[in-house]
Amino acid sequence: MKNSSKFTDFGVDVKMRLLLRGKTQEWLIDEVRKETGLFVDGSLIYKVLTGQNKASKIVQAIKKILEMEDKP
Repeated sequence: MKNSSKFTDFGVDVKMRLLLRGKTQEWLIDEVRKETGLFVDGSLIYKVLTGQNKASKIVQAIKKILEMEDKP
Protein backbone atom coordinates (compact mmCIF):
# COMPACT_ATOMS: atom_id res chain seq x y z
CA MET A 1 0.00 0.00 0.00
CA LYS A 2 1.21 3.44 -0.86
CA ASN A 3 0.95 6.13 1.77
CA SER A 4 -0.67 9.37 0.60
CA SER A 5 2.11 11.85 1.25
CA LYS A 6 1.62 14.40 -1.51
CA PHE A 7 1.00 17.93 -0.36
CA THR A 8 -2.54 19.24 -0.64
CA ASP A 9 -3.22 22.54 -2.39
CA PHE A 10 -3.12 24.11 1.06
CA GLY A 11 0.24 22.46 1.76
CA VAL A 12 1.74 23.71 -1.51
CA ASP A 13 0.43 27.21 -0.79
CA VAL A 14 2.00 27.16 2.68
CA LYS A 15 5.36 25.96 1.32
CA MET A 16 5.34 28.64 -1.40
CA ARG A 17 4.52 31.40 1.09
CA LEU A 18 7.34 30.25 3.35
CA LEU A 19 9.78 30.28 0.42
CA LEU A 20 8.67 33.73 -0.73
CA ARG A 21 9.16 35.09 2.79
CA GLY A 22 12.51 33.36 3.24
CA LYS A 23 11.14 31.51 6.28
CA THR A 24 11.58 27.89 7.29
CA GLN A 25 9.12 25.27 8.44
CA GLU A 26 10.80 25.46 11.86
CA TRP A 27 9.93 29.16 12.00
CA LEU A 28 6.33 28.29 11.15
CA ILE A 29 6.23 25.63 13.87
CA ASP A 30 7.45 28.18 16.45
CA GLU A 31 4.87 30.72 15.30
CA VAL A 32 2.04 28.17 15.44
CA ARG A 33 3.12 27.21 18.97
CA LYS A 34 3.01 30.88 20.02
CA GLU A 35 -0.37 31.42 18.34
CA THR A 36 -2.12 28.32 19.69
CA GLY A 37 -0.25 27.32 22.83
CA LEU A 38 -0.38 23.76 21.50
CA PHE A 39 2.42 21.25 21.07
CA VAL A 40 3.36 21.35 17.40
CA ASP A 41 6.26 19.57 15.73
CA GLY A 42 7.47 18.81 12.22
CA SER A 43 5.50 15.59 12.07
CA LEU A 44 2.21 17.32 12.84
CA ILE A 45 2.87 20.12 10.36
CA TYR A 46 3.72 17.52 7.70
CA LYS A 47 0.46 15.68 8.36
CA VAL A 48 -1.51 18.94 8.13
CA LEU A 49 0.21 19.91 4.85
CA THR A 50 -0.45 16.46 3.32
CA GLY A 51 -4.05 16.30 4.51
CA GLN A 52 -3.47 13.40 6.91
CA ASN A 53 -4.49 15.61 9.85
CA LYS A 54 -7.05 18.37 9.56
CA ALA A 55 -6.50 20.01 12.96
CA SER A 56 -8.57 23.15 12.51
CA LYS A 57 -6.74 25.18 15.20
CA ILE A 58 -3.42 24.48 13.48
CA VAL A 59 -4.80 25.25 10.02
CA GLN A 60 -6.36 28.52 11.21
CA ALA A 61 -3.13 29.54 12.95
CA ILE A 62 -1.12 28.87 9.77
CA LYS A 63 -3.59 30.91 7.72
CA LYS A 64 -3.34 33.80 10.16
CA ILE A 65 0.46 33.70 10.37
CA LEU A 66 0.92 33.52 6.60
CA GLU A 67 -1.93 35.95 5.91
CA MET A 68 -3.91 33.48 3.83
CA GLU A 69 -7.51 34.31 3.06
CA ASP A 70 -10.23 31.72 3.44
CA LYS A 71 -11.79 30.78 0.13
CA PRO A 72 -15.58 31.07 0.17
